[in-house]
Amino acid sequence: MLKHCFRTLILMLALCGFTVAQAATGDARITVLYDAFGKASGLTKDWGYAALVEYRGKRILFDTGDNPDILLKNAKAKGVDLAKLDFVVLSHRHGDHMAGLTEILKLNPGVKVYAPKENFGVYGFSLPSSFYRKDAGLPAEQRYFDGQPAETLKFGSAWHGANFELIEKTTEIAPGIHLIALVSDKTGTLELRELSLAIDTPEGVVVIVGCSHPGVDKIAEAARAINPRIQLIAGGFHLVTAKDEDIAKIVSTLRDTYQVAYVAPGHCTGEPTFRAFIEAWGKNYLYAGLGVTLELGTQPRAVAHGGHAAPVTPDDADWRDYRSFATVGHDHEERALAGHRHADHEH
Repeated sequence: MLKHCFRTLILMLALCGFTVAQAATGDARITVLYDAFGKASGLTKDWGYAALVEYRGKRILFDTGDNPDILLKNAKAKGVDLAKLDFVVLSHRHGDHMAGLTEILKLNPGVKVYAPKENFGVYGFSLPSSFYRKDAGLPAEQRYFDGQPAETLKFGSAWHGANFELIEKTTEIAPGIHLIALVSDKTGTLELRELSLAIDTPEGVVVIVGCSHPGVDKIAEAARAINPRIQLIAGGFHLVTAKDEDIAKIVSTLRDTYQVAYVAPGHCTGEPTFRAFIEAWGKNYLYAGLGVTLELGTQPRAVAHGGHAAPVTPDDADWRDYRSFATVGHDHEERALAGHRHADHEH
């Protein structure tokens, strides 16, 4: 009798279009709300990244794009209510990933925001007051806090009153949902801290990356500590100016060393890198342009805006759009990094 009931349940799920794995995990999908390429009518392309991640009833906004108005417009076009989020993840401090946060906080002032912990960073910071040397021989008016500092000194963020939780090591923030925290050792972004989102599903870990400044290979390595099987990596791989030999090395590492089953590159991955991954992954390459929803499960698939099947690969229009935004976006980032390095030198 019990066996008959179980078979009936499986049949009912199959008729409804679910797999057994999907029944266990609930709806699981990634919807691209901000990027510089795609075919979605009614959505605006721009350089930056944001994606709505849904898993086991949780609604997670991963990054918030470069322009708040564009983020809100695109979310509305996709029917996404940004006032109903369980939490937000900011992968790193670059403007094209966090500029939309102000509007999110207007919609939901108390939403939890996860961000990388940085020394005196834009997301806030705290230190024990023992961090500085003291001289008890000075008069009180010449001492910090009159010589009686609090045990912990807290420093403000660029978003006063926001509910930040700062992450400095890989952390499970909800059942099966992890944040991978790594630090870049690359020229230009040295010591930049970045978070990636890792979802431990029955089919393997699904990793959503913002810009992969620490290296998408390093992120994959960290993800395997959560689950040795990597089902999918989606987001920006930061190879937009990489040389062919460096791209080939990353392709080989992800495919052969870490055996990543599916890839869905976007944002700062770069045109030659898109093509290299298309050739290496074939049918397991998922087109992830603006407005596309990546439906997770045993066999992930890309669904375009309007519910139609997404293109298999980018076409000439995608390349043209992406190229125009990539040039502006990369130049903007390089200027910002140059200014940051100059400021660090001044201090």
